[in-house]
Amino acid sequence: MKMEQRVSLITLGVADLGRAAAFYTDLGWEKVETPDGLVVFDLIGQSIGLYPLEKLAEDMGVPVEHLGKGGATLAHNVRSREEVDVLVETAKSAGAEILRAPGEVFWGGYIAYFADPDGHVWEIAHNPLSPLAEGGAFRWEGFGKS
Repeated sequence: MKMEQRVSLITLGVADLGRAAAFYTDLGWEKVETPDGLVVFDLIGQSIGLYPLEKLAEDMGVPVEHLGKGGATLAHNVRSREEVDVLVETAKSAGAEILRAPGEVFWGGYIAYFADPDGHVWEIAHNPLSPLAEGGAFRWEGFGKS
């Protein structure tokens, strides 16, 4: 059996579940019904969950120090440069640390980076080479190309 080429759930370990939930709610996301101790937001094609860092380490069977800080980003692509600017301001108002202000990048796009209150890094990007589907789905080479 092969592993299907998709991500179903992204779980972010967080120090303060309430603070993290408020941050993403302030970005405009809507929570779904979950058991206590877990917060989930359904996305287009997958979900993102917030889970106490200590519990995440416990689930993995490792000390919390083992989780460290990874060199990964979560990317959110948008339809225009203006949307990048607006979302970065929304994130800043919600408590994000702006790591890179919106600006042009060598490959022709327009990007910015911010860290959520737990340090998870998000890239907000407009990629004119990969237009989004009508419903917002992303594909590396875009949708609607022949």
